[in-house]
Amino acid sequence: MKLLFLPGSVRTLSASVLLTLAAVAVGSAAADAFASPAAPVADALLRPALMVRQPAKVVLQAAAQAGTRTVAVGERGVVAVSDDGGAAWRQVPMPVSVTLTMVRFADERHGVIVGHGGTVLTTDDAGDHWTLRLDGHRLARLAQDAAKASGDGRRVRDAEQLVADGADKPFLDVLMFDARRLLAVGAYGIAFHSEDGGATWQPWMERLDNPHGLHLYALRRAGQALLIAGEQGLLLRSDDGGRSFQRLASPYKGSFFTAEMPSPQELVVAGLRGNVWRSTDAGASWSQIVTPAPVSITASALRPDGSLLLATQAGMVLTGRDTLAPLPLGKPLPPLNALLARADGSLLALGLQGAVALPAAAPTQGTPK
Repeated sequence: MKLLFLPGSVRTLSASVLLTLAAVAVGSAAADAFASPAAPVADALLRPALMVRQPAKVVLQAAAQAGTRTVAVGERGVVAVSDDGGAAWRQVPMPVSVTLTMVRFADERHGVIVGHGGTVLTTDDAGDHWTLRLDGHRLARLAQDAAKASGDGRRVRDAEQLVADGADKPFLDVLMFDARRLLAVGAYGIAFHSEDGGATWQPWMERLDNPHGLHLYALRRAGQALLIAGEQGLLLRSDDGGRSFQRLASPYKGSFFTAEMPSPQELVVAGLRGNVWRSTDAGASWSQIVTPAPVSITASALRPDGSLLLATQAGMVLTGRDTLAPLPLGKPLPPLNALLARADGSLLALGLQGAVALPAAAPTQGTPK
C-alpha cells in the first residue's frame, strides 16, 4: 500500500485512494479488463490512457450525471460513459493515464475531472472529448510566481518545495460553480481556482487556514456557502463563495473523507472508523450519528429527495438520520469509493470491481430533507 511522506511524518491519502493504489500495486482485480499490455514506463501525464475491453470493470473512483448520460472515472485515466443508465458503457480517449479521482458537471455539456499528478481536464461536449487544463508541474510554477509576488518568505519556501517535488500531488475533489468557475482541492493542501473554464488558474492556498498543508479530501457547496473537509479533522467554511474561509471547531481529530451540505446551515462530515457528524447551525455545534460498525466512511451522496447515503470500506451503503443502517442490497459489495444517486432513485456504486448498479430503495423515514 502506497503512502505519501512529509519530512518527519508519515501521512496517508483517503481510504478510497489507498484502496485504488493497493489494487494497482497487485495488478488489480480488474486487470484483465485491459485490452493490451501495459505501455513502457513513462510520464503518465504525457501518456494517453490505455483503451480497455470493459471500462466499467476497472477500479473506478467517481461518477456524475451529464444530463441523461453517466460519466465514470478511475485508474489509469479510464473514463467510461453510459447513455442507457449503466446497461452499456464505452470508453472515451483521454490525454493522460494517471488515476482520476473526481468528476463533476455544471450542466449536461460542461464538466471537469481531477486526478493524480495535479491534473484537471474539462469537456464542453458531455464528456466525449477532454482537454488537459492543469498539471502538477504547471500548478507548482503558478504557486511559485504568486508566492514571489507576495513577498511572503514562508509561501516562497512552500512553493519552491512544490516545484522540487514535481507532479506528485493529486487533486481529490472539485467544484463547478458554473460552466466557467472551478475550484479544485487535494493532497498537502493544494487549492486552485479558475474563472475561465480552466484556461487560467490562481492558487488559493493562502485563503485557507491550513498551515501544515493537511490533505483536503471533500469540497461541497450550498449557495454561497462552501465546506472543505480534510485530514486530522480539518473543517473550513466560506460564506462568501470562497473569497474568505474560516476554520471550524472540529468534533473529531481523525480524517474526514467525505461531506455533504444539504443546506448552508446543515453540514454532514464522515470519515475514519465510522465517524459521522452533523451540524444544523453552520458548524457552530455538532452531534454524532451512530453507525453500525467502526468502518471508515469513504463516500457519500444525497438522493434527489435530500436523504443521506454513505458508503463504507466494508462495501455497505448506509442511510438514516440519528442512526445509520445498511440498505438491503441483496448481495455483498467490494470496498466502495463512490456513490451516485440518480434521479429515478437508483444508485450506482463504484469501487474495486468497477460500477455496480443498485435498485431504487425507498427513502428511510426521518432522513434529512
